Amino acid sequence: MSRYAPVPFPDVRLEGQFWHERLETVLDRTVPSQHKKLGEYGILDSLKLPNPPPPLRFPRHANGFTVQVFWDSDVGKWIEAASYALAHRRDEDIEAKIEAAVDDLEKAQAPDGYLNCWYLGHEPQNRWTNLRDNHEMYNAGHLLEGAVAYYRVTGRRRFLDIMERYLDHIYSTFGTEPGKRRGYDGHEEIELALMKLYYLTGEKKHLDFATYLINERGQQPPHYFDIEREAREGAESKQRYVFANYEYSQSHKPVREQEKVVGHAVRAMYLYTAMADLAAELNDPELKRACEVLWDDVMETKMYVTAGLGPSAHNEGFTHDFDLPNQTAYAETCASVALIFWAQRMLHLDLDGKYADILELAMFNGALSGLSRDGEHYFYANPLESDGTPTRWDWHTCPCCTMNVSRLVASVGGYFLSTAEDGVAFHLYGGISSMVDVAGTKVAFREVSNYPWSGDIKISVDPETAAEFDVKLRIPGWCEGASLSVNGEAVPVKPENGYVTVRRTWARGDTIALDLPMPAERLYSHPGVIMNAGRVALKRGPLVYCIEEVDNPGGRVQRIRIKRDGEVEAKTDSGLFDGVVTLKAQALAVDEGEWQGLYRSKPPVEKESSLTAIPYYLWANRGQGSMVVWIPEVL
Repeated sequence: MSRYAPVPFPDVRLEGQFWHERLETVLDRTVPSQHKKLGEYGILDSLKLPNPPPPLRFPRHANGFTVQVFWDSDVGKWIEAASYALAHRRDEDIEAKIEAAVDDLEKAQAPDGYLNCWYLGHEPQNRWTNLRDNHEMYNAGHLLEGAVAYYRVTGRRRFLDIMERYLDHIYSTFGTEPGKRRGYDGHEEIELALMKLYYLTGEKKHLDFATYLINERGQQPPHYFDIEREAREGAESKQRYVFANYEYSQSHKPVREQEKVVGHAVRAMYLYTAMADLAAELNDPELKRACEVLWDDVMETKMYVTAGLGPSAHNEGFTHDFDLPNQTAYAETCASVALIFWAQRMLHLDLDGKYADILELAMFNGALSGLSRDGEHYFYANPLESDGTPTRWDWHTCPCCTMNVSRLVASVGGYFLSTAEDGVAFHLYGGISSMVDVAGTKVAFREVSNYPWSGDIKISVDPETAAEFDVKLRIPGWCEGASLSVNGEAVPVKPENGYVTVRRTWARGDTIALDLPMPAERLYSHPGVIMNAGRVALKRGPLVYCIEEVDNPGGRVQRIRIKRDGEVEAKTDSGLFDGVVTLKAQALAVDEGEWQGLYRSKPPVEKESSLTAIPYYLWANRGQGSMVVWIPEVL
């Protein structure tokens, strides 16, 4: 197991243009606008337990379910995102809004500690009767993450105390002891939240309950969800399970026996995140092996080139190996955010750069595409091809992705660095500074770069007193020909597990220069991904590219074929989105204007053309239009 642990996000200052701009947008626009939407849609009012409860904003589905049962989780995620924002810049108005929500939650909490505003306001007699579908523990988990974040940033304990009372109630209700229910939630989340609380407080009861939830999941016969279904009375017992198997909730078998990634993508990623946390904390080789087997399954058969996960809108998740359709890709923003969580935990099991490669890929592509440039519009699903119909929305009936992407951006500094007693590891680059404790002294690090547009990286190392320690620098898997020097002297680049280690006695004024060449490259997919046969994707550094109609006028971009032997040229466009690197290549384009009828015996007329590609995360920021990631290729 790795000895390294992440440097907390409040201790990492974002200074590079790329992430600083995204962070400022989230602070100034995203967090305030999300709070406004929570008010407009009645989510904040639901915490007040109005009596009688108002009519449902979102009526029950045919199976008896309404998304309003998740509303507590949306409040919890907003508080978490807002708390991360406060760590960068205190804001009295945002703090007052958080305190107002905490006031309502404190008043709503039942005398026995129970706290779920849906059940307290609508059906208090049915508490803990349907963990399979209505996710009381899931809601508790997101509220808990919000409470932990708020405490870490402000030192205020009230929300944390509320949640610890709720947890005491949960601990007294569930477990393997006589008289307790051996239940767990259909939507994993509380498990990883409990690990955060354990790291904060050191109280073993939180670790023990997270361990119970992981160990109990999938145990049968009988299956807990069958037990609770039989126990429900009246019309409730008729509630139909949307997905008639337990693969949907990864509860089809004990977690250590699972070898294929199945079911709902976000649930799976949250589960595996907690499993990796526990594997590290408990030094559990079986749990670690299960995580590694599941990781390999995702990487080898189920992940989009953008690090999107889940091809199917039907189950918001996985289907079968190599099923990666482009235009109908679901690839929920939440799933890529959760993949980042899992990748970070796997990285700290072994400090293997392959996990940081995926963390970076998901961060710059599958997750970041979910947030618009203006910070107030979103994608729930992230297709890799579009006929121009999809548009970003300003809210959603289930607004989970809105706060998931904002909490990611606001806490992104926590993914850059890790420390051990005698070392520092750089996982990401992009312009940051931090002060950390290493080898018995405080060390100031400052990394300066224009990443991801350039791989020219400079790092200053300034210990208060000279000390010997490791500096580990990730050499991304996409990079060939990296060069490195310390104080102007060349250092051989021989990565081990994706990192080159420089060990020396460091003194004030020491500098590291790292160059990561970033030529544009073509990517081809496994032949099993039949949707991509004869197609190629373009990538430069950590960024996957796409072609949009706005940059390639003349019709839908599906008419364009890139030439296999043509050069792909990277060009900086300072006037586009405050400065980005675009890719240009030779192509052929079908002349749609000369076509008549639906079918004909003559092939289409193609003209010499060129194409311009932009980073995928930026698509759909300039109005509607067609888009393609996997471009047809011509010899």
